[in-house]
Amino acid sequence: MKQESLADFVDALQSSGRYTFTRDAVGQNLKVTNVALTFALNRLSRRGRIVAVRRGFYVIVPLEYASGKILPADWFIANLMKFLEQPYYVGLLSAAALHGAAHQQPQVFHVVTTKAQRRIEVHGLAIRFFTKAGMERIPIKDVKTSTGYIRVSTPGATAIDLVAYQSRVGGWDRIATILQELVEVMDEDGLLEAAKLEKELQVVQRLGWVLCKLGYDAWTHKLSEWLSHQRIQATPIDPALPRKGFPRDSRWNVIVNTEVEGEL
Repeated sequence: MKQESLADFVDALQSSGRYTFTRDAVGQNLKVTNVALTFALNRLSRRGRIVAVRRGFYVIVPLEYASGKILPADWFIANLMKFLEQPYYVGLLSAAALHGAAHQQPQVFHVVTTKAQRRIEVHGLAIRFFTKAGMERIPIKDVKTSTGYIRVSTPGATAIDLVAYQSRVGGWDRIATILQELVEVMDEDGLLEAAKLEKELQVVQRLGWVLCKLGYDAWTHKLSEWLSHQRIQATPIDPALPRKGFPRDSRWNVIVNTEVEGEL
């Protein structure tokens, strides 16, 4: 149905439970020139009614979120990634929080995709993108949000990603603390499934060692058995640090070249 103005168009979308739109969609619904449309978009942006999070992609801000000037990322991330024509899943610290491991609430929303994307920072909201080869194989689950469902890595897959990207999301001690909470919703079979789909076996080795170090050996029996039949090489717990002169854990074939401590 055609709308008379951009404000009417935005109101109609919100009334139907939709909180995002594209500039192209507006052009298909309103008979206005490009100049007039730009002026109308800028006017609603200045009023805080809408926010451009990518060129041509807008988020509607309802009254109850006006003080924050932007919606939570999980309200619109699915539509944003569709607009960008990129596969995705919510991962790392954000996935851990959605699974209940929220000891340290992430200040940045983490999204995994296949193509590098610029970080988004607008009105205090930050979205950081990570690329992962073979992400289409990663086990995910659909999680209900206020506006629909979003794709989120399973607890097991989240644990593996946290180890893989530990240097970029807070370091080993922070990851260890999150794992201490994540194990509450993680099961051994789910962890094994995710491990079998992970291309980098050294990440799985490090995760197995860390879980045992934290006292969760019961979560690792099947993982250890499966790894024993794989061709794995000795790998350091922290690849950024020297490996010579440090002890090696024979079960996981890892070089223990750093200390890892959780806070819980």
